[in-house]
Amino acid sequence: MVDTDRITGAARELGGKVQGAVGDLTGSKRDSLEGRAREAAGQAENLYGRAKDTVRDTGDRIRDAAGDVIGSGDIEDRYVRAERSVRRAADEAYDYAEDAYERGGHYLRRGTREVSHQVAEYPLASLLIAGLAGFGLGLLVSAKRD
Repeated sequence: MVDTDRITGAARELGGKVQGAVGDLTGSKRDSLEGRAREAAGQAENLYGRAKDTVRDTGDRIRDAAGDVIGSGDIEDRYVRAERSVRRAADEAYDYAEDAYERGGHYLRRGTREVSHQVAEYPLASLLIAGLAGFGLGLLVSAKRD
């Protein structure tokens, strides 16, 4: 079963690509920047969903391997096979998590460079957007307290 984070991440990534492309075509740096940020967030969410799927699949394999091991052979042989299966599954999960972490770091660095470039190119607009975002967050926080 596919994790919902993979689905929403893929949708957010696609939406970000579209928004970035529209921003590039229309010359809107704001839409282009927001699209790239949304695309990077979608990629990270998709990777997170993949990691969850891998952990779930690994757990299923361990459960299946344990069931196979319990059913046949002497106790020492079953223990050795179970240990091997668990180590193999743990190694696979570790490798996948390491790859996901590296890709997430790559997307974060890429997004940070893009944001830095846009801020350097349009400092006044960036300051205005940051101020509006802060004001909006302030309204949200104060609205929840009432």
